[in-house]
Amino acid sequence: MPTTLPSPDDQQAPQSRRELNKAATRQAITDAALGLLRAKGPGNFTVEDIADAAGISRRTFFNYFSSTDAALASIVHGFLDTAIQQLRLRPAEEPMLESAQAALVALADPKAVAPLAELFTLTQQSPLMAHSELEAWDHCRAQVFAVARERLAGTPGEQDELYVHALAGSIISCGKAAMEVWFSRRGPDLTAGSLTELRQLLIDSIALLGTGFTPAASPSATRSS
Repeated sequence: MPTTLPSPDDQQAPQSRRELNKAATRQAITDAALGLLRAKGPGNFTVEDIADAAGISRRTFFNYFSSTDAALASIVHGFLDTAIQQLRLRPAEEPMLESAQAALVALADPKAVAPLAELFTLTQQSPLMAHSELEAWDHCRAQVFAVARERLAGTPGEQDELYVHALAGSIISCGKAAMEVWFSRRGPDLTAGSLTELRQLLIDSIALLGTGFTPAASPSATRSS
């Protein structure tokens, strides 16, 4: 069963056989890396181990990823890129925070967050993996920044780079905060109920940002009480 979500580019146009083969190889590498992470834990397997498990050569591995951690971080990229795609589909006139919430709501199946959640639970004690995940989140922040700047072009204050940077950074920080709260409550629990709660926490975190962090009863807060 695939462990990552298709990228926006994969969903926009029909792919050639070569592109499909490349996507399949990339998926095989990611699946093999996650399987080894489950079995051995972070830092306890090599590029060669992943290549053997995926049925490819070491050289082929490096055509796709620079390290074991980069292969695993692609799971984070997959989820975040899909969320960004949903964000770009929102009406241009819609307030940015409403769009961010709607983008997460659009990922209706809680299983959409399963790969992200599992990776998070398996890599909490890995400084190197934490760095790779941070890079993935920062990549997403840059994309949110680009969407926000496009939305604000031609509006009053369009030159206010501080506002756009702060907005993008706040959205990403809320997402990471939701992950941390979920893990503190659920630990390695990846049941449907746990994944539903994670998805709701992601939505609630953006809602808090929209209300200026005014405390309010939310579905996730109610469930945890």
